[in-house]
Amino acid sequence: MRPSGDHLLVLETRARREGTGLTSRDLIGRWQLHTVWPKGTARPAAFNSSLLRGLGAALAFTPLDTAPNAPLRITNTVSLGRLELSFVGQAELSGRRPLLRFHFEWLRLRLGERLLFERGLPRPEERRRPFFALIGIGPQGGWLAARGRGGGLALWCRSEAPAR
Repeated sequence: MRPSGDHLLVLETRARREGTGLTSRDLIGRWQLHTVWPKGTARPAAFNSSLLRGLGAALAFTPLDTAPNAPLRITNTVSLGRLELSFVGQAELSGRRPLLRFHFEWLRLRLGERLLFERGLPRPEERRRPFFALIGIGPQGGWLAARGRGGGLALWCRSEAPAR
């Protein structure tokens, strides 16, 4: 069962106080975006959520090492049919809550398995790096919730599709 916006706000308050206990290993896999909430509201952004689900918006995490909180490869993808746009980079967890700080190194455009375009991306200044403040993960790892640097709240559901 997916949590409501109100329930996520309660979990967020608890995560700020007590932390989440999440590690990099908890994130490994592919996560389909399900719902987004604008900053300051418990009411979902229905149109944006539907649009992003329709585009197959997803995050995928793969380990770069075997240590419990080793850096991860992060891939943020949207697709339209077989056309897929991906941002690929590195992410790491820090702190008790924790924060998932990341930066994208590559922009890739694919048509099926064929790479159409690839471009390196500059690394942002440390203070400008994007992040997700992790709020929680559902029973058996079925969902993941986080607040982004811009203040929006997002809920992803674990996908059975393999991470690329």
